[in-house]
Amino acid sequence: MPVLPANNLTLLDRAKRMDPDDQIARIIELLAQSNEILQDMPFMEGNLTTGHRTTVRTGLPTPTWRMLNGGVLPTKSTTAQIDEQCGMLEAYSQVDKALADLNGQSGPLRFSEARAHLEAMNQEMAQTLFYGSAVAPEEFIGLSVRYNDSTAANAASVIKAGGTGGDNTSIWLIAWDEETLTGIYPKGSTAGLQHEDLGLETEEASGGVAGALNRVYRDHWRWDCGIALKDWRYVIRICNIDLSDLALASGYPKLIDFMEQAEEVIPSNLGRRAFYMNRTIRRFLRKQYRSDVTSGGGLTYENVSGQRVTMFGNTPVRITDALLNSESLVP
Repeated sequence: MPVLPANNLTLLDRAKRMDPDDQIARIIELLAQSNEILQDMPFMEGNLTTGHRTTVRTGLPTPTWRMLNGGVLPTKSTTAQIDEQCGMLEAYSQVDKALADLNGQSGPLRFSEARAHLEAMNQEMAQTLFYGSAVAPEEFIGLSVRYNDSTAANAASVIKAGGTGGDNTSIWLIAWDEETLTGIYPKGSTAGLQHEDLGLETEEASGGVAGALNRVYRDHWRWDCGIALKDWRYVIRICNIDLSDLALASGYPKLIDFMEQAEEVIPSNLGRRAFYMNRTIRRFLRKQYRSDVTSGGGLTYENVSGQRVTMFGNTPVRITDALLNSESLVP
């Protein structure tokens, strides 16, 4: 018996998407995440066809206290260049024409599948933003790899919350700006998630009879993107936040104290700031600041762009479900 490809929609898949009135059902997106960081993240065109090159100052010239007739030696500053790479995030979806056209439902069926692909692309982008690995050359390098050592040159931006177990997570404070941290896309390309409706195509079936042809509706998604970290001082990681410790009745990590410390580490008001945490941490934060608000503390509710958000001072607190509760300890 021919083996049909597992990645194509089947008649059973279609049947599971039908309402009793034979219309495509409105699917409840139980797998959807809230990654508000993607709403905040600015993008700029890179100056390289594969990403962006940043030039940073690494040393200042040395002035001299001069004596009469003593003379002064000339000195110079030093610079270094950092190349950031973009990755190519892509996806295809396709459905057999005969299956899609059943009962004239090709449009709604394809749209229901498109929503899933859009959500998957967003989740993958958010996860890579934090956890993209240097050992995976097809990805861009995420923030956790860059802020993963409290003894490194950027140690001032790594605040350890004292966790020792295996159920750790992080809070991030980011000041977005083209001079601090920004998303990038390759020179001469297009920003953002691109969708192309390839329409009706003929494919050589990957299953069934060898050489058999099949008519399919096909869609293509592509997102060429990366990040350029130009000034590491404007990203702060509060790491080693132990969830088990947060659940203690007393002696738990004071999230507000760590957030205040993070705000003081950033050198100036450059950029548009936001805190990012997953909903587990925000639940503990709300529990901790309940008494703080009552006593006139620093957390309030404000409307930002028509949305009700939690504010820490003048900084919004944003939910990012891509942040894990199983991070390794930062040494």
